[in-house]
Amino acid sequence: MELAIMKLDSNTDETTREMLQKLVEKKRKFDIIKTRHLFVMWLTIIVGFFYAYWLYKHIAVPFSHSFAIMFSIFIAKTFNLYALCLIVGSFGFMNVLKQKKDKAEKEYHELRCEIIDKAKDLWKKEEEWKSRHHVFYMMKKEYDINLFHETK
Repeated sequence: MELAIMKLDSNTDETTREMLQKLVEKKRKFDIIKTRHLFVMWLTIIVGFFYAYWLYKHIAVPFSHSFAIMFSIFIAKTFNLYALCLIVGSFGFMNVLKQKKDKAEKEYHELRCEIIDKAKDLWKKEEEWKSRHHVFYMMKKEYDINLFHETK
């Protein structure tokens, strides 16, 4: 369990701490997948741009007088097959990561909203209810998780 969650005062029970721990884990999973998706997206864009530039410089400009010659030169070089497979594969991987990112974001957001909705049940006593903002501030400060509002 996270040290900041373990250090919470006695107004926060063990069940609430477990829920907060799961929320932190889901947030970290979402952040990792989001970073990977962003990396693969930019990698795909950069590799695609440099490949298009290479095609323009080495095939389109020198052989622009005939499409048939351009096509035969394009087919003759095996580098083009590997480059296209790399670009199409990274594009497909980017889409898979996008789906995983959306799923992780949905799971994280649902758990966050559940904690917000169940706040009255998690901090039942009047004393606990009045001190819950300390937990919310700690979650915002330590883990960048907003428990004050349900909207993203």
